[in-house]
Amino acid sequence: MIPEYAELHCLSNFTFLRGASHPAELVTRAAELKYRAITITDECSMSGVVRAHLAAKDLDIKLIIGSEFTLVEGTKLVALATDVEGYGNLCELITRGRRRAEKGSYELTRHDFAEGLPHCLVLWVPGKTPSKETAAWVREIFPTRAWCAVEFHLAGDDRRRLARLRTMGLPLVAAGDVHMHDRSRRKLQDTVTAIRLRKSVLEARGQLYPNAERHLRGRRRLANIYPPELMAETLRIAELCNFSLDEIHYQYPKELVPEGHTPATWLRVLTEQGAKFRWPTGVPEKGRKQIEHELALITELSYEPYFLTVHDVVRFAREKGILCQGRGSAANSAVCFCLGITELDPARMNLLFERFVSKERHEPPDIDVDFEHQRREEVIQYIYGKYGRDRAAVAATLITYQPRSAVRDVAKALGLSLADADLLSEVYQWWDSHEVNAQRVKEAGLNPSSHVMQLLAELVATLLQFPRHLSQHVGGFVISHTPLCRLVPIENAAMEDRTVIQWDKDDLDALGLLKVDVLALGMLSALKRMLVSVNEIRGSDLTLATIPAEDPAVYAMIQKADTIGTFQIESRAQMAMLPILKPKLWYDLVVVIALIRPGPIQGDMVHPYLARRRGLEPVVYPSEAVRHVLERTLGVPIFQEQVMQLAVVAAGFTAGEADQLRRAMAAWRRTGSIGPFESKLINGMRERGYPDSFGQQIYKQIQGFAEYGFPESHSASFALLAYASAWLKRHEPAAFLCGLLNSQPMGFYAVAQLVQDARRHDVEIRPVDVNKSAWECTLEPAGAQPAVRLGLRMVSGLNEVVGTAIAAARPFRDTSDLARRAPIDRYAFKCLASAGALAAIAGNRHQSYWSALGVEEPWTLGEASLMEAQPLLSKPTEGQDIAADYASLRLTLGRHPLALLREQLKKRRVITAEQLWTVPDDSRVTVAGLVTHRQRPGSANGVVFATLEDETGHINIVVWADLADRQRRPLLRSHLMAVTGKAQRKGDVMHVIASKVEDYTPLLGRLQAESRDFR
Repeated sequence: MIPEYAELHCLSNFTFLRGASHPAELVTRAAELKYRAITITDECSMSGVVRAHLAAKDLDIKLIIGSEFTLVEGTKLVALATDVEGYGNLCELITRGRRRAEKGSYELTRHDFAEGLPHCLVLWVPGKTPSKETAAWVREIFPTRAWCAVEFHLAGDDRRRLARLRTMGLPLVAAGDVHMHDRSRRKLQDTVTAIRLRKSVLEARGQLYPNAERHLRGRRRLANIYPPELMAETLRIAELCNFSLDEIHYQYPKELVPEGHTPATWLRVLTEQGAKFRWPTGVPEKGRKQIEHELALITELSYEPYFLTVHDVVRFAREKGILCQGRGSAANSAVCFCLGITELDPARMNLLFERFVSKERHEPPDIDVDFEHQRREEVIQYIYGKYGRDRAAVAATLITYQPRSAVRDVAKALGLSLADADLLSEVYQWWDSHEVNAQRVKEAGLNPSSHVMQLLAELVATLLQFPRHLSQHVGGFVISHTPLCRLVPIENAAMEDRTVIQWDKDDLDALGLLKVDVLALGMLSALKRMLVSVNEIRGSDLTLATIPAEDPAVYAMIQKADTIGTFQIESRAQMAMLPILKPKLWYDLVVVIALIRPGPIQGDMVHPYLARRRGLEPVVYPSEAVRHVLERTLGVPIFQEQVMQLAVVAAGFTAGEADQLRRAMAAWRRTGSIGPFESKLINGMRERGYPDSFGQQIYKQIQGFAEYGFPESHSASFALLAYASAWLKRHEPAAFLCGLLNSQPMGFYAVAQLVQDARRHDVEIRPVDVNKSAWECTLEPAGAQPAVRLGLRMVSGLNEVVGTAIAAARPFRDTSDLARRAPIDRYAFKCLASAGALAAIAGNRHQSYWSALGVEEPWTLGEASLMEAQPLLSKPTEGQDIAADYASLRLTLGRHPLALLREQLKKRRVITAEQLWTVPDDSRVTVAGLVTHRQRPGSANGVVFATLEDETGHINIVVWADLADRQRRPLLRSHLMAVTGKAQRKGDVMHVIASKVEDYTPLLGRLQAESRDFR
């Protein structure tokens, strides 16, 4: 009879670059081998336990949770939680070790175990030479709860070692020190070890395991290795460990409720106060009904503390003058509207509250709030200050191996030179498949058929999606009433004054922990600055709420796709759509923002909607109930909420079941499993008299966009900001540009394109000048529209402390005066000279640079003084000035670089963007411009879209997939690109369909222009 066994010491790949298997792989393999239990004991970490927990529940195998520690003194221990108290103690210990060390490491000593780690069992893992002193310490600290782990890996001295361990005075138990679920991972385990050691596998061979025995071995094999009593002891220990993550009980923060109130009554008070503000003349009947429905459901599910927590954060931001806006499914809520969390009245949208909160889902709501990206840190520190580091932390984001990083690290581990490894990784782009393609290897100058390259391809295929390290989530905060470190360990983030938990968003969702998304949005920073500038120069009191609505002039601008720099409608795809869709109202913006997304595109919803919008196709509805759901989008389901409402009105789903349908369809995109929902949807429609063709059509559309579908509530929130940004661009273009420049880095466009666009709109832009520029860009009087004065922040290399000091000390007579009165060193002088900021006090760039080289500390020698004549240096050429502008400012106020090259380009028969509009459709043309963008959306079947800019405007380029692959190098490496192809015009949209791509970058000389490349 094969003895039973429980593995008690097992590392997953969440012990980064040590473990070589995913947690789910380990659990699955243990179940296949019919282990009694499997333990995940990642080193000073709980990062992988949620994934192991979910896999164990599916497979009905017992999961034991623990952790491995190597103490400063060298002692190695494995601690196992026996119950929820032990788990909390273990999480606190991990937190202590991680918080006192830099990110990615930990520090624990024997003193940290002085209290014996209550409610935990401990395995001592002795080294090659077991120490009786260490064994005695373990017995003393953990009486009756400690064992000596006997880990045999066929090293040749197992019997002698067993005899030695029997003298340590501790009970013995078998363990595996497992690093992989199957011995086939041996090569990968060696590779990740070499990566961790920053060596090649050959260089690290003395530090690699000598064989593949650290895998989950069959029970018969284990019985031939371990005495039966050691295997039986694993079962006894497993019986003592009865903790499950299902026992975690999260508690919402409670201190936000004043004395005399319950969370329910206080939420009611705040909601009613907000309702009076939102509806000064009285709450409309529909609004009142919605509020009462929501409050009843929130109370039934005990979610009041969540809403109070988010309200408190938003209240703090508004009191500090930080612009913020709730979005996503929170916009479905009248309560959120009353609390000021969102600015969108759900009564305007007929949105479904159960998309946000439902009884069937049994999950806490998820509220996203965007804050000014340059002031979000104030909000984050407020949360830390209010709840303490022990009760609040940012969720983690798991960084995994992607093709480029995997290729680079594996190549170095296999002994390729750093240059070859870099070259091989650089030929991979964001759209490449996850396979090591032979063509890509050839591009790097290597032989794809060599043994090393074949081994690299094998290893990379396995390493992809392996955890690499934990980073911090973009803004997901976890806040609890009790110490958070007893629910999940907390560790230091790379950023100062940040701490993160060891679980990511998916883990939190799986366990139902509260997460408040405190997100950064660059456009909010820009809008705040724009409004402040407008109010200062106009003497007005304009706010987002008072921007005039539905302005025909704004929509006329949008219809012409004159939207560079605006929010959400500025991308290449949006600008191609706007002249076709021709938005006339705010709701049109809601639709267009959601329409140009992978989901509607893959679900074949874009073309039917456009055809109906243009009157080319009739709009029909199979019933009045369906008309009510789809009328606002002309019979085409574009939003997630519409899919849910269709399931309710046409297939008989409950609101909660409709949300489950959305989730199941999203999972289908990843797993291929839909469960009962497909038949339930189609059968439900058939029972209510709808033809099967209608059900199949809806189902096909759900498949197309379930994973990527855009909520209407999310799009509506964004549309408010899109309209506001467009209004400011149309009526206050100088303030619009100024706000964008002061909020960089952000957005779709580089500063050079923003400045070029503003100049085409007759905005005067004045250069950086030490005597006139503040740190930030400012507005200066200049007629009907103010001029934009570039700030010192635009000067590359100049830090804010120095720039602010210069602005405070101005004006200056000359460079000596500047050096004397401002805290400026030679490096800062060079930065200013290169940017042309010293022109007013030192002359042209050559003269300014000479002055910068002469900056020295003041000195005296008796009464002597030395006067040095100023040399007469030649003035830079126009080309030199423009190249220096781009190098120092990333933009130029001189002529566009292509204006200087136009004569050369004419000889090559290159036409301008302006001339392109005059050629007949389908004409063969050659165009050229600075590359501003490259895009290859996942929904575009391999097509690459590029945007070129010349002195007259922008040129849209379409490169089919086969050409993109053949001419990959010039397409991806060019700064100045020439394209030959067919001009195709559809209404107000012009494209060039490329047939040939050439790299004209050498014509730029020393000028370096940047592009923004996107998926």
